[in-house]
Amino acid sequence: MTDINIVLIEPQIPQNTGNIARTCAATGARLHLVRPMGFTVDDKKLKRAGLDYWDKLDITYYDSTPDFFAKTSGTYYYFTTKAPQTYTDVEYPNGAHLVFGREDAGLSEQLLHENQKYCVRLPMRDTLRSLNLSNTVAIAAYEMLRQHNFDGLCEQGHLRNYNWE
Repeated sequence: MTDINIVLIEPQIPQNTGNIARTCAATGARLHLVRPMGFTVDDKKLKRAGLDYWDKLDITYYDSTPDFFAKTSGTYYYFTTKAPQTYTDVEYPNGAHLVFGREDAGLSEQLLHENQKYCVRLPMRDTLRSLNLSNTVAIAAYEMLRQHNFDGLCEQGHLRNYNWE
């Protein structure tokens, strides 16, 4: 199974985090939530977006960005609209941390500047600010999974009332 770490630094919108939690449950990715957050984890909007997947998640909480980096190790990729390279330009090693910033501010420019080699972006028109955070996380997670041949995931879908031939 591919070992993926999704890191949300200071997420602000509970529905986004709920949708991301659902993506993590579906893919087996670990979810790392870095405080301060713009909601509490018992927020109804958060749980509604994640539906009944909360018991299938591996979630770790951190008190701050420095706390997260002190307690984790590995390779980190920073997703930002400001990066010089795209998310498909890199090969993600097993166990990589895909790091995402606040919906309203992204990741700090100091963090990005110090890690330029590991900053990646999703191509988009330059007249728009950004994609929705939960969509960006899903695209990034599935690119990493694709690079690892979707290891550990279901290889074929199933119809409810019929069988595929």
